[in-house]
Amino acid sequence: MIRIPVSTPSRSYEVLIGSGLLADAGECLGEIVGNRRVFVVTAPAIRRRWSKPLLQSLAKAGMRVNLLEMQDGEPSKRLATLEKLAEKLVKAGADRGILLIALGGGVVGDVTGFLASIYMRGVDVIQAPTTVLAQVDAAIGGKTGVNLQSGKNLLGTFHQPRAVLIDPAVLATLPAREYRAGLYESLKCGIIGDPGLFRMFEDRRRELLDRDTAVVEKVIADSVRLKASVVSADEREGGLRQVLNLGHTIGHAIEAETRYVQLLHGEAVAWGMIAATHIALSTGKLDSVTAGRITSTILSLGRLPRMKIQTASIVKRLHSDKKTRQGVVHFILPRDIGKVEIVSDVSEPAIKLAVEEIRKLARN
Repeated sequence: MIRIPVSTPSRSYEVLIGSGLLADAGECLGEIVGNRRVFVVTAPAIRRRWSKPLLQSLAKAGMRVNLLEMQDGEPSKRLATLEKLAEKLVKAGADRGILLIALGGGVVGDVTGFLASIYMRGVDVIQAPTTVLAQVDAAIGGKTGVNLQSGKNLLGTFHQPRAVLIDPAVLATLPAREYRAGLYESLKCGIIGDPGLFRMFEDRRRELLDRDTAVVEKVIADSVRLKASVVSADEREGGLRQVLNLGHTIGHAIEAETRYVQLLHGEAVAWGMIAATHIALSTGKLDSVTAGRITSTILSLGRLPRMKIQTASIVKRLHSDKKTRQGVVHFILPRDIGKVEIVSDVSEPAIKLAVEEIRKLARN
């Protein structure tokens, strides 16, 4: 089992990585859970496939466990879902001493984390992510949130988990599209600060797409290490942590514009990274060879879905993004493989050209 520490001012904890870890959860979490009641929040498809080994392990360790369900997918990432879950907790007699476990992808993790941060003014949560995207990104760092019609994650909190359990074995049943969508977030980590991880995508792409156990586990662990180091240095996105938003500025606008139904989150981020690379190239911050490497590696993971977006609408949505400060849109732009820069002076024409570029690619 791999242990990766995350140390923030509000809490220090470990990310545990190992195949079959769900079946050992009771033993791994015994000290953290103690004699508290545990509420596992999950989605129906995840419950059917992966709740049994987790629940059996927790029960074997003598823990009192309840199961709560919510619908998965971005349309469920709303305040209404949060309220329904909170009402279920109250009806089950859950007090402020309970512990929540989020068993699912990024949506389940974000909603459960948000619920934990506000239920009775805050209870503990453990993340048990079941998608690539959640394992390498969403479950780590304490960011929680739900969407508004106006944009993604506009309501949320920072609430660090007590632990993160990553079992790569659960990825075996992940649909191919969701698997690839998560890989874009891992590739993002390579572009941000780990050239070796980026080269894994170039040199061992076939093994990664075939879900070779050793390659997948290494890619996940390297991605987690990168995110853990960034989060430990900047818990609340005051500066350095903003680099994790590579591809998210335009990616979030695309998601909102397509009403969260045309693309998976990782796919929108992939389009956003291509747009950010184009902006970096057109503004002289990135050379054409490196820009080509980044774009071709993103596209090599599989065909990205087409999308119906208008350039003017995307530009308009950028101004309601969380990363916009005092009307200024902030972009994370690649300067080299493993190096990015936070930029606030990108001209509107450069943004429009980048959006036009991804619209053209999406039509091909």
